[in-house]
Amino acid sequence: MADELSIRNLHVQVEGKEILKGLDLIVRHGEVHAIMGPNGSGKSTLANTLAGHPKYVVTDGEILYKGESVLAWKPDERARRGIFLAFQYPMAIPGVTVANFLRTALNARRKAVGSNGAAKAVSIPEFRKLMLQRMEMLKLDPTFAARYLNDGFSGGEKKRVEILQMAVLNPEMAILDETDSGLDIDALRIVSEGVNALRGPQLGVLLITHYQRILNYIKPDFVHVLVNGKFAISGGPELALQLEEKGYDWLKEISPEEMGTGK
Repeated sequence: MADELSIRNLHVQVEGKEILKGLDLIVRHGEVHAIMGPNGSGKSTLANTLAGHPKYVVTDGEILYKGESVLAWKPDERARRGIFLAFQYPMAIPGVTVANFLRTALNARRKAVGSNGAAKAVSIPEFRKLMLQRMEMLKLDPTFAARYLNDGFSGGEKKRVEILQMAVLNPEMAILDETDSGLDIDALRIVSEGVNALRGPQLGVLLITHYQRILNYIKPDFVHVLVNGKFAISGGPELALQLEEKGYDWLKEISPEEMGTGK
């Protein structure tokens, strides 16, 4: 299908070391897939590879988005075409306000999806209305719009601004890289409510997490466990509960032949 992210036999190296060792995954619009696994298993490598980080080198396999290979696309083109990455550690950009950043990004996205790249730029009143609606949804004070992006923000505020970007840009494929990292219970709930509000038939979500707790708020359709660069096992939401109870050590009993099959 054209409305999906398709990963086929993906092998990825970082600084000459192979991290991902043959992944196969399809994420369709309307689906939420959770990627879990122990530290060092390759979860963030997958996220950064999908976003086009140049440090992550695809040595074999393919990444298709809407039927097209993305491997030659630069990170900004992937973002403009609707692939969104919420960072595990969002960067601060002093001198660039949240509002200016979001409006510039939204105009770039509109241009990419418009007819022959000629979509009309969003007007300031239209953008302000949209931004304030999304900020209210995420319980962000409107004064954040005038602050420099992530500069002096708490961990929870940074993560909420990441989801604010997602809400404003309206991507078709969202990759959330350990969005729950460093959040207290209240911030986790608010961020999760924001993600749930954006769920729908036009959005596919790849939710990368180390812990089960965020899955209490964002219910996945599928759970995949990444171990040593391969998918060890896949299942439904109940698999996350099993991991919460048993940890990851029992997955070492899975044979190399079964590893990567998602059984």
